[in-house]
Amino acid sequence: MNIVLLGAPGAGKGTQAQKLVEEYGFAHISTGDLLRAAVKAQSELGKQAKSFMDAGKLVPDELVINLVKERLEDDDAQKGFILDGFPRNTAQAVTLDSELAAMDRTLDAALLVSVEPDVIVKRLSSRRTCRSCGYTAPAGVDVCPRCGGEMYQRDDDKPETIQHRLDVYQNQTAPLVEYYKGHSILREVDGDRPVDEVFADVKTLLELA
Repeated sequence: MNIVLLGAPGAGKGTQAQKLVEEYGFAHISTGDLLRAAVKAQSELGKQAKSFMDAGKLVPDELVINLVKERLEDDDAQKGFILDGFPRNTAQAVTLDSELAAMDRTLDAALLVSVEPDVIVKRLSSRRTCRSCGYTAPAGVDVCPRCGGEMYQRDDDKPETIQHRLDVYQNQTAPLVEYYKGHSILREVDGDRPVDEVFADVKTLLELA
């Protein structure tokens, strides 16, 4: 099954993706992770991406789609994938559809994890992240349970920054909901519930249960 994951920052997309990966073996393709890995590996695409990132600019769509295409050719992506963080707008969605068609593949579902903005602000502003491995936990956890690293509050998890991120999401990414609704593959789940309850509904919506 090939899935695009939609939802505002902090809606719980990553958590649901991880559960799908664990249970079904889908490849979890996060564009943020792809960019970081390409830069670290100093691949040709990574070097190009780094020049934009160092200048504080957005990495161009063409570069991102090339990274995604490269990743989709890996063995683990053949039995299904979850795209997380891409596409970010309808132009990218159209490009993705044509690239997948060229690979003789299609999207089966666009899964929207829906959470009210005030809940997201509260949720993210109480989140702490490990400086070493990126593990996230609620406020009050000072030592990472995974690697023992220091937990801290990221700048983009502060209330004023969160509101800006939500505004950007609403302006740029929310139109994707209408795009995929128009393609009759949108599936929406209420993300403001315990993780396992949400996952049970996700499996039903995706006809995996």
